[in-house]
Amino acid sequence: MFFHPMDFLIIIAFILSIWAQFRVKGTFNKWSDVPVQSGMTGYEAARRMLDSNGLYDVPVEPIPGALTDHYDPIARTVRLSEPVYYESTISAVSVACHEVGHAIQHKVNYPMLVARHRMFPVVNFASGIAPLLLIAGFLFHWTGLLGLGIIFFSAAVAFQLVTLPVEFNASNRARDLMVAEGYITNDEERGVAKVLNAAALTYVAAALISLLELIKYIMIFTNRSDD
Repeated sequence: MFFHPMDFLIIIAFILSIWAQFRVKGTFNKWSDVPVQSGMTGYEAARRMLDSNGLYDVPVEPIPGALTDHYDPIARTVRLSEPVYYESTISAVSVACHEVGHAIQHKVNYPMLVARHRMFPVVNFASGIAPLLLIAGFLFHWTGLLGLGIIFFSAAVAFQLVTLPVEFNASNRARDLMVAEGYITNDEERGVAKVLNAAALTYVAAALISLLELIKYIMIFTNRSDD
């Protein structure tokens, strides 16, 4: 059976995910037109926040593309998309400081970040093989193979769920430090919150889709086991 009652909820979550992606782009573009009063570029804000937290050895590098910003825990490098790196806007400073939030998490061994790093090798393998096992289980009606696919898929879902507190915590750290250290004024905090909240919503939507899919597979597996 390829259609399941859970598919209705999954479709709604998928629509939410698409909306979240449009929202993050729209919010980023909107606040990219608003200069930050401090005049700092994304690079300058990131460099200053890293230095103020003793992370002098963590470089900040520009990378091509839009919304490609990330913190590389292996290279211990903050990489900012060119619009974020060079511009002095609410969006640029918000995104730059969020990525520094991950670097600070790394420094203090934030438990959820540590858990995500340890899960990554397993999840990288599991996310690749899970679809194959699930498809084979459905096509050949092998309950055992379907169950194995669910186990591997569960690892990928767990990784996404662990990612949520990591992202929210990085944003909270960034906002607190930005206000405390004068990167933004109290009036600008509203714009920062909108940029960071829009980005966080994409992670929530992705995790919701995966969780609903997992519940669907478990329900199918349970029904087949009872037959």
